Amino acid sequence: MKRRGFIALLGGTATSWPLAARAQQPAMPVIGFLLPDTPDSSAPRIAEFRKSLSESGYVEGQNASIEYRWAEGRYDRLPAMAMELVGHQVAAIVANTIPVALAAKAATATIPIVFSVADDPVKLGLVASLARPGSNATGVNNSVAELGAKQLGLLRELVPTAAHIALLVNPANANFETLVKDVISAASAMGMQIDTVRASDSHEIEVAFATLVRGRADALLVGADPFFTSRRVQLAILATHHAIPTVYNLREFAEVGGLMSYGSSLREQFRLLGVYASQILKGAKPPDLPVVQLNKFELVINLPTARVLGLEVPPTLLAVADEVIE
Repeated sequence: MKRRGFIALLGGTATSWPLAARAQQPAMPVIGFLLPDTPDSSAPRIAEFRKSLSESGYVEGQNASIEYRWAEGRYDRLPAMAMELVGHQVAAIVANTIPVALAAKAATATIPIVFSVADDPVKLGLVASLARPGSNATGVNNSVAELGAKQLGLLRELVPTAAHIALLVNPANANFETLVKDVISAASAMGMQIDTVRASDSHEIEVAFATLVRGRADALLVGADPFFTSRRVQLAILATHHAIPTVYNLREFAEVGGLMSYGSSLREQFRLLGVYASQILKGAKPPDLPVVQLNKFELVINLPTARVLGLEVPPTLLAVADEVIE
């Protein structure tokens, strides 16, 4: 072989090696993450999810990719966003909250779905049973049937004279009717009257507060809803401004000035979502991953807000609080 031809052959072979190596590398798995709120409001929880993934061996941008979709409180956008992720052929869809999980479930019967919901996933049609999901979905159930009753009891302990309670719900949330029914049932057993007010955008939140003030509500219970979580600062400010003692479902409300919260930990929910998403990337199937039932709930009390409202928090309540914000 002539020297010039031999060199050309070597050059061509050397050039082809990187191409061949790249062709043999497995494609980076893509996780579809569908969220009901905004990037800013969900940032701390996304960080917890990424941390959980990395602890399981998956680092975003290195050996895994995440496609995010935020509905920004517009639940009507969720079905189209879920279909977008299906079109991307993602390896799994992470679906936080009931509206998101239902949209993902309607969009695909084959792509694994990892959900976190505040109601019974069997009743919602997401799984066949908690122990044996039997479908393409599994995840975390962060509710207990007596949560509303416990929150009302905490309000009664903090404000003993409270008998007329307003309940704020988002009618766009698929489980709002169940929430209303459960709270009314619990209130009836405690001799309390419940008036329901509704809001699905910021303006309607303002209107809802005007309504409950006119109705002379003694206290307020804010129903679990991701839109309300994204508007937690607005809700805390309005409750304090109108001197309405209010209980919420997440510590994030108390951290921005809300009076009191009782419920499960959002960070723990997102940690578990990361654990299950990583297991699916490693080959696990949703039917083999039982739904995790959260059974730890935390009580957080904001003392400065209590003082502004003229409330003295009983020592018995302070003693059982998981955190007291000074």
